[in-house]
Amino acid sequence: EVQLVESGGGSVQPGGSLRLSCAASGFSFSNYAMAWVRQVMGKGLERVANIDSGGSTTNYADSVKGRLTISRDNAKSTLHLELNNLKPEDAAVYYCAKAVDSFGNYYDSWGQGTQVTVSS
Repeated sequence: EVQLVESGGGSVQPGGSLRLSCAASGFSFSNYAMAWVRQVMGKGLERVANIDSGGSTTNYADSVKGRLTISRDNAKSTLHLELNNLKPEDAAVYYCAKAVDSFGNYYDSWGQGTQVTVSS
């Protein structure tokens, strides 16, 4: 059974930083692309970053480019998201997602999410 467990969320002031982690189990982590998606209350899901299975290719939403960094540790089956210079509009529930292949065009599993709050 695929399990994705996010951690690291919290409350920060604008301009602050956080590091989110996602512990994966139940599948061969290094064979699949992964992503971070977020959902603001009352709005749809937004994919903010994705990374291929080997960690060599990353993509970011325009809204977060230069401020968020996705990375993975295949030896530890862990996905990370560094969030820097956080803005109030970054406040959301952040989910990690597993792709159906090594490239990351479609996703089939999500974790329970971790809340990020940005306010002064």
